[in-house]
Order: sequence, then C-alpha cells, then structure tokens
Amino acid sequence: MQVGLNLPVMVPGLDRERILEWARRIDAGPYSSLAAGERITFPNPEITVALSAAAAVTTRVRIFFNAMVLPLHSAVLKAKELATLDVISAGRLMLAVGAGAREEDFRALGAPFKDKRLGQLEAQVQLMRRVWAGELVVEGARRPVEPLPLQAGGPEVLSASIYPGSIRRAARWADGIAGFSFGPSTKEVQSSFETARAAWKDAGRASPPRLVTSCFFALGPEARNQMDQYLQRYLAFMGPGVARKIAAAVQTTSAKALRAVVRELADVGTDELSLVPTTLDPDEVERVADLLG
Repeated sequence: MQVGLNLPVMVPGLDRERILEWARRIDAGPYSSLAAGERITFPNPEITVALSAAAAVTTRVRIFFNAMVLPLHSAVLKAKELATLDVISAGRLMLAVGAGAREEDFRALGAPFKDKRLGQLEAQVQLMRRVWAGELVVEGARRPVEPLPLQAGGPEVLSASIYPGSIRRAARWADGIAGFSFGPSTKEVQSSFETARAAWKDAGRASPPRLVTSCFFALGPEARNQMDQYLQRYLAFMGPGVARKIAAAVQTTSAKALRAVVRELADVGTDELSLVPTTLDPDEVERVADLLG
C-alpha cells in the first residue's frame, strides 16, 4: 500500500512559506503523493493554484487533486487548467472528482445545485477526456483546447465516492474510487472496496478499480485537542452536535493508533492511503515518516 500526504490546506493561516515547506518535505519523504482538496466558502487556498506551487518545487511525488467538485466549474476550463498542471508537474497529476454536497459553495460560484449531479459529473468527465485527447469540442474553433496533458489521454480520474450507488455508477467512467472515512472504519472502507470491485467486474472493465481512501490524523503533543478543534471548524456546516459526534469517533490521534490503521487498511486491499493533517506544523511530515519506518 502506498501512503500519500495532504497539504494542510483546511487549517487557517496557511501561507507561502508553509505551503512550500510542506511540499518540499513531502517530496523528500517516503510518500507516494501530495494531495489537497477543494472548498470555496472556507479559509483554504484555491487548490489548483496551491497544487501548481507545490508541483513547481517537487520532482518525485504525484500531485493529487483530491477532490475537485467538478459541477462547480466549467469542464472545458478545468480540463485546460489540469492539462497545464500536468505539464508543470511533468506528468505527475492524478485527480479525484465528486458531485459536491455543500450548497453554499455552489451559490458562491453561481453554479446550480442540481438534484442529478452524478449525471452532470459523468458528462463533464467525458468532455474533459475529449479535450485531453485533442478533439475539437468547440463548434467552429480552428484549434482544440490546449495545452494537451503530458500523460496520454489525460491524468488518472478517480471518483470521490462514498455511497454504494455512486460507487457503482463510477464503474462506467472512472479509473477507480477515492473514498474517505472519518474513523477511519476498516469495515466501512472494505465494504466500499468490495462494492467497487463488483461494479467494475459487472461493467466488464478490463482492469480492476484503483482503490484509494483518506482519513484525518494528528500526532503532535496536543493531538486530541488539535483534532477536536479542527473538526469543529471543518464540519461546522453540519452543526456542533454532529461535529462533536464525528470527532469522538476519530481514532487517529496517536502514533500507535495511526500505525494500526495503516496496517488494517493495507490488509483490506487499499492501493493508496492519503493522510490529511490537522496542523500547520511541518514537523508532522517527519512524524508520519518515522511512524511508517
């Protein structure tokens, strides 16, 4: 199992120096990828810009956009931006896309919060792949939308899916799934992986799905308090009661607990675990590296 590490983009106060320091340390460590996810009405940086900065100061790790809420955006513009990021990263980009659940983010960008966003998501991915293949997708245009990505046909596209219905639907268009588990719950992750394997088989896919999952963690001297404060802030849109309940279920606030989680997730067939930090302290990068051995 590969292990990737996220930039701490959801922790307020992230600035230029910390972004670049985290990126360099992740690239120098035992990690497979450097990741970041998208929010709009939140004190995080815009993720395409942040990942471009990280790509410019790294050479080894894959650049993992995990996850983009694609229905918020123009698929053609995002295809162009992501192709550019693939060029900047020398072909290291990978991508997870989701339908989104925060209506306020849609309102902020003037995007309609539709009931059938999974269908919209699927159509957008198909359009992006046409752009990446160099097809003329704009009627009357003399040239395709460029640049083309360095990776032939574009980067790997995973479905940011949690629920069985969206996982099964992803077998029609995705290269795999990129889930999330708060606990994390090994049983929950294993169930989603089994659903994906069965869906890919039923769809007649030639290759099995790539199976990725993520979870929060905290390892510093104030790990438990750090985790609780982070989740209260990050999950505030759900209400304080829900945030407290979820925080109480999170296990990964010690080296022992995180080490056990890594073993358990490897045992259920995880291809890659993407760990999400809850602090700006770049020493967290070395704490995880020491834990992984």
